[in-house]
Amino acid sequence: MVRRKRMYGGILLVIFVALMASGWMLADHRNAGGFWNGLHQVLDFPSEVLSEAWEKRANLPGIFWDHIPALIETVNIAAVATLVGALAAMGLSLLATRGLARWPRLIPVFRRTMDALRAIPEIVIALVLIFILGGGPVPAVIAIALHTGGALGKLFSEVAENADLKPVEGLASVGANWSQRMWLGVIPQVAPNWLSYALLRFEINVRASAILGFVGEGGIGHDLKLAMQWGQGRYDEVVAIFLLLFLTIVVIDQLSDHYRHKLVKGH
Repeated sequence: MVRRKRMYGGILLVIFVALMASGWMLADHRNAGGFWNGLHQVLDFPSEVLSEAWEKRANLPGIFWDHIPALIETVNIAAVATLVGALAAMGLSLLATRGLARWPRLIPVFRRTMDALRAIPEIVIALVLIFILGGGPVPAVIAIALHTGGALGKLFSEVAENADLKPVEGLASVGANWSQRMWLGVIPQVAPNWLSYALLRFEINVRASAILGFVGEGGIGHDLKLAMQWGQGRYDEVVAIFLLLFLTIVVIDQLSDHYRHKLVKGH
């Protein structure tokens, strides 16, 4: 058995290496500029950006202040989308959880709905909504909320499957309806983990809302796109926006980690 496992492992390793090598060769062949020919220039653009930003470093505090409103818009997009998506995920997860679903025969329908929501990237949904609603923060909120509903719905459902059913049975025995059984018997058990996942998703959505700014959805990502399009002469603004976004994500990450720890561990 040991020799057989080693043989299978060796075969899989050879197949993996062969696939990786062939994939690199194919990608290099299809690259219009030639990957290996341009590899030595990969640091030219970042060094040009950083050198210009260093020369104009005195302007960075003022640029930070100028982009605070766009940053607030980005955080607002992420917060609203996370709230809407989390509320949708709560309903979908309870309807798709075995042993808790109100309509057990429709469990596959709700599960496939969540699969579809998280299978389509936010940027694809946003691009479609731009043609319908035009640019701005609203398409970004809808796009991120839909993807969040699918992603959190899956996680919420897995948490709900581990909930103790005795409180639910007790509530059913005294005549509680399905909504009352979920609200009083299940949600108090799963709320800490649900909030933990929602806070983690909020961090992800801040990054997503910044990325969607590149396709005209507003926020600090849109300012970053404009600064990069202007090119040389505006690289100090590019670096300032990157630093501002990075610091914001770090702060949100630290706060979310702190409150997740308090929710899950109880201290």
